[in-house]
Amino acid sequence: MVLFSKSVPALRGLRSRAVSYEGGSYLLSSCKAAGSSDHYATCAKLSEDPVKESSPSDMLIDSFGRLHTYLRISLTERCNLRCQYCMPAEGVELTPSSQLLSQSEIVSLANLFVTSGVNKIRLTGGEPTIRKDIEDICLQLSNLKGLKTLAMTTNGITLARKLPKLKEFGLNSINISLDTLVPAKFEFLTRRRGHEKVLESINAAVDLGYNPVKVNCVVMRGVNDDEICDFVELTRSRPINVRFIEFMPFDGNVWNVKKLVPYYEMLDKVVAKYQGLQRIQDHPSETAKNYRIDGHHG
Repeated sequence: MVLFSKSVPALRGLRSRAVSYEGGSYLLSSCKAAGSSDHYATCAKLSEDPVKESSPSDMLIDSFGRLHTYLRISLTERCNLRCQYCMPAEGVELTPSSQLLSQSEIVSLANLFVTSGVNKIRLTGGEPTIRKDIEDICLQLSNLKGLKTLAMTTNGITLARKLPKLKEFGLNSINISLDTLVPAKFEFLTRRRGHEKVLESINAAVDLGYNPVKVNCVVMRGVNDDEICDFVELTRSRPINVRFIEFMPFDGNVWNVKKLVPYYEMLDKVVAKYQGLQRIQDHPSETAKNYRIDGHHG
């Protein structure tokens, strides 16, 4: 499967840290918040009175009447890469460890949402696999009654050796970020080595039976837009879904509109090479446009 994600303007000056709804409204933890108070709540407030003023169903409905059953939890803001589209080379100022969610706080917050109707949780970062208690977090979250999907988005650098235990402990969906199939480009984009480790993680996920293995690729003009069809080839014989993502502006990255490759241009490249491209049904909560190529496994 091939997916195309269109960019949307990011909120400037917003330091989101712990927990967020997929698709709109946010609920953040005990980190230092900068932005509208309408979008934030402290962990302490949640533990005091989680659903006193609204029923569980109301808690998951936003101002547009949409029901949200998908929760994203950022486990850490630390990362072992320095991707150019994500942060400056020198890194960013990190929130003190004392202000980050503890394992017990993560599980308590997740349980609150799951008992209210959330059935999918995605673990993100930063890079979630560098958190030392990642296996225990997965085990406890996967045991929450009512949770159907426990997913993770990772850069794949340390994933391969941890994935067997993570799968055993309930991680049943995986997204791996990879923006190039060329090792030299990878080192240029991420300011780090490790291209072979990411490929190893993708292969490990396939071998362990993840179906599909989802690969996220941020497309930038003059950098990796010539590799779009190479990425599509990953879907030919293995259960790999590739998501092409437009280059998005946000605080901390150096964004240039000239590097933006719009969705329709990416699609044109694929259509020009693959005659069997078919539009398929999108999930109601997805922002991506989904396509499948006849004869491809992914």
